[in-house]
Amino acid sequence: MNRQESIKAYEQAIKYIPGGVNSPVRTLKSVGESPLFIKKAEGVTLTDIDNNTFTDYCLSWGVFIQGHTHPKVQDAVYKSIANGTSYGIPSIQETVLARLVNKHVPSMEKVRFVNSGTEAVMSAIRLARGFTKRNIIIKFDGCYHGHADHLLVSAGSGVASLGGSSSAGVPDSFTRYTISLPFNDTESLRKLFSEKGYDIAAIIVEPVPANMGVVIPKDNFLKFLREITLQYRSLLIFDEVITGFRLSIGGAQKRFGITPDLTTLGKIVGGGFPAAAFGGREEIMNMLAPCGPVYQAGTLSGNPIAMTAGINAIEILEDSGFYQDLEEKSEAFLSALQAETLSKDIQINFIGSMFTLFFSDSEVQSFTDVKKCNTERFARFFRYMLAANIYISPSQFESNFISSAHSDLHLERFIDLTRKFSG
Repeated sequence: MNRQESIKAYEQAIKYIPGGVNSPVRTLKSVGESPLFIKKAEGVTLTDIDNNTFTDYCLSWGVFIQGHTHPKVQDAVYKSIANGTSYGIPSIQETVLARLVNKHVPSMEKVRFVNSGTEAVMSAIRLARGFTKRNIIIKFDGCYHGHADHLLVSAGSGVASLGGSSSAGVPDSFTRYTISLPFNDTESLRKLFSEKGYDIAAIIVEPVPANMGVVIPKDNFLKFLREITLQYRSLLIFDEVITGFRLSIGGAQKRFGITPDLTTLGKIVGGGFPAAAFGGREEIMNMLAPCGPVYQAGTLSGNPIAMTAGINAIEILEDSGFYQDLEEKSEAFLSALQAETLSKDIQINFIGSMFTLFFSDSEVQSFTDVKKCNTERFARFFRYMLAANIYISPSQFESNFISSAHSDLHLERFIDLTRKFSG
């Protein structure tokens, strides 16, 4: 495969951008490759600047549930751009998208839009502390909630490979009120609440972690989080930046029947543009300025182009049968893939249209299990698939995604290549 133009582009990028990339995992360093530079995406196909094409199972980290450059979204965005790209003043699009979010995620009685998942989570944490007048936040090992200082504790995603310290440059005092516990472990949580319960502002959790790879919550784990937070009058925050509008039109909370106090959304809610949201009960959200004392602001928040993209993306998902078709296709594909990997020391964790291939000889149910995986074998698998023109998420600690645009032929080829993998 000719990659010369991408290699040249990377050499130039390194001169002006730290590491040559604007998000670390894009270097492909951990899998022994150099970055792809993409010039076009359509449906499930990425085309790089060397004119190589790849079937995409990363989908901009889950954004494009309906595939890249969907005509409905594209047409609406083109029309919106003609009216200007940013106002810094309210637009009708903000209210329309907020109403759609509330319609499908009713726990989000009021919604505020921001520009990234990190910003949404950072703001939700501040709001939870302001509302409860408490300081301690509980998260779970391997769950990644963006790169805000106080949440870089036992984090997943790209920082999972950094070892004991999630990041340099974060003073201990910034994380003193953040406690990370093992995911799927109710006993450690019960013990902590018995000791510090009335000092705990909130639990934040990815209801289905995707940033240490897909890890499925055990039966009643999420229900227990809801019960113990109600008992101690703490808040429950669902970080649905990835699972929102992915596991159902109402996200993980609809799929599992759990109602959190606050929710963060990202990825799909922006329809391919930088947008995210946080929202929850009206009495909590009304603590935000200008109504209340918890400050949060953003010049580009509610950007009219991003709001337009989000509106049209969600309207696609409202089409009858969208999720049923995606679920059936994903179930058939992933069950077949799972059968092919039984003898290969590869564990397939999946739910809905999210999946991870863990290179391990035992089940993966926690971050401890994840860290035992063979990352060298994963890197060989990544390179093998890339050479076959298939692009998967370039980290053992991430999820892959299926879209409505993946055909049976795409999925059958993935299975066939996995069957033949001997690395």
